[in-house]
Amino acid sequence: MAKFWNFVFFQAGWFACVIGAANQQVFWPVVATLLYIAIHIWHSPRPISELKLLAKAGLFGAAVDTLIANLGFLSFENSWPSAYLSPVWMWTLWALVASTVNSSLAWLRDRPILGAVLGAIAGPMSYEAGVRMGAGAWGANGQIGGLILLGLAWGIAIPLFFYWDRPTVGSDPLKNPL
Repeated sequence: MAKFWNFVFFQAGWFACVIGAANQQVFWPVVATLLYIAIHIWHSPRPISELKLLAKAGLFGAAVDTLIANLGFLSFENSWPSAYLSPVWMWTLWALVASTVNSSLAWLRDRPILGAVLGAIAGPMSYEAGVRMGAGAWGANGQIGGLILLGLAWGIAIPLFFYWDRPTVGSDPLKNPL
């Protein structure tokens, strides 16, 4: 049942942030989504590991989206905190995706190729949906190039998130699984 609720809250957070961005009202959707993420971390069996995963995913996403936007393939509504960075509501969404790694997407854990394929398809579809809902726009360099870059980024992201979440045996790097 927890996986079901993780999926439901993921969808609710995604819609709230995207609709909020489209309407220049992202503060409360981001606060609510971050509250869910905090509760998710609190209830996690390994809260520190979960926090680290979500932080890494948020930073990865901020870098990816900032790069794609600065290359002229994508622009976002409500660009706080800077016109040169992807917006904070997108960082929140990347952390929200990572919150599914140990829950509703856990079935992908030992299937990195399937995770890459699904990420490469679902990631760009999510951006396209967000653009159609008014939370962003395709940039001057075009929709096709943007979708290809997003497909590559998300094809890497999903297996990478599972890699970051792998259990470690101890502090000795030689004993940790690759």
